Amino acid sequence: MTILECVRKWLGTFPDFDILSEFQVDYTDTAPANAGLFPAGLVEVSRAEDVLGNVTVVNQYNFGIYCVLEKAAGDDVGATINADWVIAFQQWVQEQAVTGRAPVFGDEPKEERIAAQNGALFETGEGTGVYMVQLSVRFVKKYEVV
Repeated sequence: MTILECVRKWLGTFPDFDILSEFQVDYTDTAPANAGLFPAGLVEVSRAEDVLGNVTVVNQYNFGIYCVLEKAAGDDVGATINADWVIAFQQWVQEQAVTGRAPVFGDEPKEERIAAQNGALFETGEGTGVYMVQLSVRFVKKYEVV
């Protein structure tokens, strides 16, 4: 399973994920109840080499999650429901990471850090709001000299 498939499948286990009817890669429709997972790539955070030449790398995958939800202009009730959903999603990601139920990508599972942060209303349209959450996965990879 690829990294993208793994993340997508895991996010689909969020208990309130059923608010979304579609969850696609690199795309969101303008209709409510759909979301898109936008991979932003891999960042090498640091690299260290030991005396034998073995290398330890700290990497980070970054994703943007865009959710299109119903939101009428001036509708405080609907906006509150959407904001609560975004916050609950971020808390769920944190809980999954802390309790070891999130996927593991590196060689040191106890060092993994997965975070969903900066959830906010990104833009509004006719009867919709697009909410964006940044997802980051920080992990350690070890490469041994043969």
